[in-house]
Amino acid sequence: MTIPHDAMQWDPKSADSPSGVNSGWYSARDYLYTKHFSSADIRRSSGDLTLLEFEGVYRNARIRLNGRLIASHDYGYSGFYADLSEYIAEGDNVLTVEAHNSDQPSCRWYSGTGIYRPVWLCVMPERHIMPDGVRITTVDYRTRRIAVDVRTSHPGVVYVSVLDVDGRSMAQFKALSDRLDGQGNLMHEECVIPDVRLWNTDEPNLYTCVVRFGDDEQREVFGVRTVECDARRGFRINGERVILRGCCLHHDNGLLGACAYPAAEERKVALLKGGGYNAIRSAHNPCSKALLDAYDRLGMLMLDEYVDGWYIHKTRYDYGTEVEANYRDDLADLVAKDYNHPSVIMYSIGNEVSETAQPRGIALTDAMTQYLHGLDATRPVTCGVNIFFNFLSSMGLGVYTDEKAMKEIEHSGKKKAVGSEFFNRLAGIMGADFMKFGATLPPCDWKTRGAFAVMDVAGYNYGIRRYRHDLNRYPNRVIVGSETFCSDAARFWDLAQSNPRLIGDFVWSGMDYLGEVGIGSQEYAEYAKNFDGSLGWVSAGAGRFDLTGKPLAEASYTQVAFGLKLIAIGVVPVGLGREHSPSAWKMTNAVESWSWDGQEGERTQVEVYARAARVKLLLNGCEIGSARVGRDARVTFTAVYRPGSLTAVAYDADGVEIARTSLATAGKETRLHAVPEAERIALGDGLAYVRFMYADAAGTVKPLLRGDVHIEVENGEILGFGSACPYYERSYRSDTADTYYGEAMAIIRPCETGILSVKASSPYGEATARIEVR
Repeated sequence: MTIPHDAMQWDPKSADSPSGVNSGWYSARDYLYTKHFSSADIRRSSGDLTLLEFEGVYRNARIRLNGRLIASHDYGYSGFYADLSEYIAEGDNVLTVEAHNSDQPSCRWYSGTGIYRPVWLCVMPERHIMPDGVRITTVDYRTRRIAVDVRTSHPGVVYVSVLDVDGRSMAQFKALSDRLDGQGNLMHEECVIPDVRLWNTDEPNLYTCVVRFGDDEQREVFGVRTVECDARRGFRINGERVILRGCCLHHDNGLLGACAYPAAEERKVALLKGGGYNAIRSAHNPCSKALLDAYDRLGMLMLDEYVDGWYIHKTRYDYGTEVEANYRDDLADLVAKDYNHPSVIMYSIGNEVSETAQPRGIALTDAMTQYLHGLDATRPVTCGVNIFFNFLSSMGLGVYTDEKAMKEIEHSGKKKAVGSEFFNRLAGIMGADFMKFGATLPPCDWKTRGAFAVMDVAGYNYGIRRYRHDLNRYPNRVIVGSETFCSDAARFWDLAQSNPRLIGDFVWSGMDYLGEVGIGSQEYAEYAKNFDGSLGWVSAGAGRFDLTGKPLAEASYTQVAFGLKLIAIGVVPVGLGREHSPSAWKMTNAVESWSWDGQEGERTQVEVYARAARVKLLLNGCEIGSARVGRDARVTFTAVYRPGSLTAVAYDADGVEIARTSLATAGKETRLHAVPEAERIALGDGLAYVRFMYADAAGTVKPLLRGDVHIEVENGEILGFGSACPYYERSYRSDTADTYYGEAMAIIRPCETGILSVKASSPYGEATARIEVR
């Protein structure tokens, strides 16, 4: 196997899968990884420290060297070290990694199985810098003063250099590491770097801190910036207020499963940054190191979350049993991973933990918050609390019990939903407005105020209708919309302008993800055999970007709502027949297209998104309608489809045109296009993303065309091939894929330098993509 590796992508899908809707009907198993190596392969001397760093193994990992258990780690979303030093034999050695995931369900979404994040071999001399032993803190952004802390195995002199992006030295100093504090010898030194440029979302300036201790060296990339958050001035970076335009993001990479390829992680961040977001919440577990590196480089803010549940289970075999015993070690690992990353601005200790309605849970909230303050005094702490669910759970509704869990295992297709899944189903039945109204009930305040009082920032899941009331009632409370509906973006943005204590909004979700099937999907019979979330459903359908990374009309709406774009158009698909009822997490299923072959004369809904006083809709120059724009920055018109040009025009209060945009019908010719996202990629970490489209000669997609695409690859390995359809019966590990709204995507890893070639054939012709591998 080549790491990262997601074994679940090779597991069968079955209607008998105990995880069912959670995982997308994969039947998870246990896996054993075996590696043979010789002691001669590792250049080490007597006394050297030899470690393996596992960034993520899902889950219940057991590491053995020559049959001896040397490390175990149960939480599948955090990293850990295995010390090989005393156990490497002369000559041949056998390393095994066990990943136990057959006890299902263990998660509310698609987890993946196995070694899905990188593994590193670390060899350090006897006198060394401790793992994760270098910390860089911005003391004062005005004077560019930083502090460098280094932990070493022995006392001695530490040499520090700060380098710019071109490798030029900007500061140098040396200091003694000799302050024993129970965690080794500590060096602490401060210095001013006058010429350093600050890190922020617009200018993510990064530097390298090189630390040498004897023969050991560590390099840490960092940025100079401070984070402040209080009730007087809200959230600030380097003294300037920043409103968090955020989204929630699961850990998987769509067609790649859970594999955390650096190129895939960076691509997600780039897409979301281009879509107008400046912040991401990791849902609902610590993110990968590669993702953090991408946030730093691209200037994205990060809310890193610890866990989905505490001592009340949400699924039978989740991590809930172990949180109270393990949270100190887990949070210490989280801070060790995050500390030097300027992109990380806040920690979240949990998601929709109804324990926060109980005295025991409030005490745990306080304990975890204070513990994090001791580990990292530079960042605030929050927790995503589902306000309405806290009230419902206090009455016994949707609460996990062992009896329910056993029924869940025995009847996976007919289980009773609990916890967040219970809330999701209720929201799907009753709608988003019911959930938001429920959060305004007085008991919802009673069941959340205790926990909110002991965290730095109160995390409101679906509580927008409480914002004004609670800002007035609790003058020292800082609020973040830790999970929100897409349709609330404009109202949030307007309210945040005049309320610094409302610091941000994180929509559910930024990109579609595997598992939690169908919760945000609004599908048609042509693409889904059923609408009940049963076998065949694989993803949530809940993203502003689909499973292949394509932005949907909701993504344009969000940009308009945040004032980043003046106007956009979305069209409800024409001619697809019976439709699945809308989800609370789906504001609209509109797409940005006016190409609906064969549907002339059919009626549809056209949505215009605008920050304007009034909008007008034109078809081929003739007015369809005109309407005032309300608080939601969204207007809907009924239109009859005819080919041509669909144009929306926005006007200010004086009737002056301020913006316009158009969608044009594709030409009559149809061909298959193969479009790589990049013409050049790097060997090693590089991945080729190739989008296949049924379109006219100019590349305008025809969403009603459908047909299999078959590919043959030279100098590359197919890692994933499929469409964005939430209902997808096939494997993503095939060389043939069905299209969805006229498109499919292939993800290919290059084998060697040269040319990576992809040849595709389909009912609408052939196409070739060529990518240079360097």
